[in-house]
Amino acid sequence: MRKSKKDAMDRRRFLQGAAAGAAALAAIPAAAGPRAADAPRAASAQPMPREAEASTPAEVDVQTETRSGSDFMVDVLKSLGIEYVASNPGSSFRGLHESVINYGGNQNPEFITCCHEESAVAMAHGYAKMEGKPIAVFLHSDVGLQHGSMAIFNAFCDRVPVYLIAGNALEIASRRPGVEWDHSAQDVAAMVRDCLKWDDVPMSMEHFSESAVRAYKIAMTPPMAPVLLVADGELQERPIPDDSKYHIPKLTLASAPQADSGAVAEAARMLVAAENPVILLERTARSENGVKLLVELAETLQAPVIDLAARMNFPSQHPLNQTERARPLIAGADVILGLETPNLWGAVNSYSDQLYRSSKPIARKDAKLISITAADLFMKSNYQDIQRYTEVDLAMAADGEATLPSLIEAVKRQITDDRKRAYEDRGKKLAAQHGDALRRSREEAAFAWDASPISTSRLCAEIYAAIKDEDWSLVSEVSPWVNRWPLRLWKFDKFHQYMGSSGGFGVGYGAPAAAGAALANKKHGRFTVTIQNDGDLMYAPGILWTMAHHQIPLLSVMHNNRAYHQEVMHVQRMANRHNRGITRASIGTSITDPNIDFATVAKGLGVYSEGPITNPNDLGPAIRRAVAVVKRGEPALVDAVTQPR
Repeated sequence: MRKSKKDAMDRRRFLQGAAAGAAALAAIPAAAGPRAADAPRAASAQPMPREAEASTPAEVDVQTETRSGSDFMVDVLKSLGIEYVASNPGSSFRGLHESVINYGGNQNPEFITCCHEESAVAMAHGYAKMEGKPIAVFLHSDVGLQHGSMAIFNAFCDRVPVYLIAGNALEIASRRPGVEWDHSAQDVAAMVRDCLKWDDVPMSMEHFSESAVRAYKIAMTPPMAPVLLVADGELQERPIPDDSKYHIPKLTLASAPQADSGAVAEAARMLVAAENPVILLERTARSENGVKLLVELAETLQAPVIDLAARMNFPSQHPLNQTERARPLIAGADVILGLETPNLWGAVNSYSDQLYRSSKPIARKDAKLISITAADLFMKSNYQDIQRYTEVDLAMAADGEATLPSLIEAVKRQITDDRKRAYEDRGKKLAAQHGDALRRSREEAAFAWDASPISTSRLCAEIYAAIKDEDWSLVSEVSPWVNRWPLRLWKFDKFHQYMGSSGGFGVGYGAPAAAGAALANKKHGRFTVTIQNDGDLMYAPGILWTMAHHQIPLLSVMHNNRAYHQEVMHVQRMANRHNRGITRASIGTSITDPNIDFATVAKGLGVYSEGPITNPNDLGPAIRRAVAVVKRGEPALVDAVTQPR
């Protein structure tokens, strides 16, 4: 994007006029009355020298060229279709910040003001999962990366494309004395490199342009992950000629890698011949089409599906969704297909967290395991998110969703009429078992219906009753925090209806990731809701202000159990192990004395709120009132005091 010479001249005249005005004000004689020295002042204040008060500044910082390096950097971001920049402002990227809001008109990208770098990165994480493409995050050199590092780790573990740009002052002669030395580093990316897919330090405009396009392409190629560019302060702020002809390379995204045709045919043969196949899903679908393809594969085989739900993979109320019967199905399976299942080992083995930890297989010794995952194409060693090594019989290093069409066709080619009849019988049995599991879930949800604090089953039921007629999107993880009640009771059948887990399970992800997903949903007119954990929100509650300021419509219903309850259970386990009783397990794990009034916190940050609600009969009406607020384009929060799980 290029501004006209007239626009540039207008900006220069404004800056020169402002400087002249300041000089004129400095030259006005003091008005009659008490001297400044006679007025009271703080003991530490130092008077301005008279010569400084009366003279024109020796230098006026006016850029006479039309564009700066950061203007061109914004042109590059625009060429990539980046719609937003989430950021907590910092001086190391002040050039880029100014160029986004003035040169770029604060449109595509638009600056989203965050109160913490971790929130900015988590917003980008949630946005990318919902929209399928990244937004940018500006980070303030080393300290900004340190603040954002937890959220970068989450996105890395979740294999999500987050596009990071960190400012830095590499050349020592160009660093301002004092704080800029503290906020600079030789290799600023080093502190997060273990959870990046790629990073670079461009040293010229051409270098920045090429690396920016390359970074986007790398981030978006499965397995996806965060990337980082370091934008040097001098490169941002140095003027560039108005007639510069810097080239922006064309972005061509790589097609996702598909499995070898021979391996696909062998997998199809094994699945078609199996008497008790099981399909395991975790981080499988990347789009609505992925969900449709998974349904087609399962229905073609009439095979049960176990969804570990790190994404929205499979309709929750489809008769082949047998997630509630996972263990007996895995135990009886003769062929198990894992599609983008990072924790395949954990699915086919049981693990005992005892003094002497142990494990044993769930699956039969003669069961055949098939794995299709792009994770085999990219491994890093420091962070051990790779899980235990699983002994499989057929491994395909390929993207699961991209391989589904060829796998489905290969399965269809090998099915005989006899196998079709066997599949029909299997499908009828599975449908009956699914219906039984759904009835049991509904019966269990009725337990403690009128309890106070409010049961998690009632919390989830009241939310669904209020939103089920909307085009809704649940953007919080629900397992195990609320016992998977939404996945057990709600009807999920669209990709955008469930965003899945955080990847690295870093607390502080939930609220800003939900805000990022709601920002993505906003242009599609979807109703976004999150079941918000209390401890998670307290990591960086400033995200509520970001939602209010930028009018991001999100309904946050608090799961306020007044504790870090998972840690309560860990302390209880240790206390039981040592035979000391569990009565003191709340020390260091509870969030009480005082209880946090999240409704008041939200109001203070500009968000409509109600609560704390302890009477379960008050919850439904409060949620419905909040739904009306969100539907008019504003965020809202309902603070429900709940049972632990």
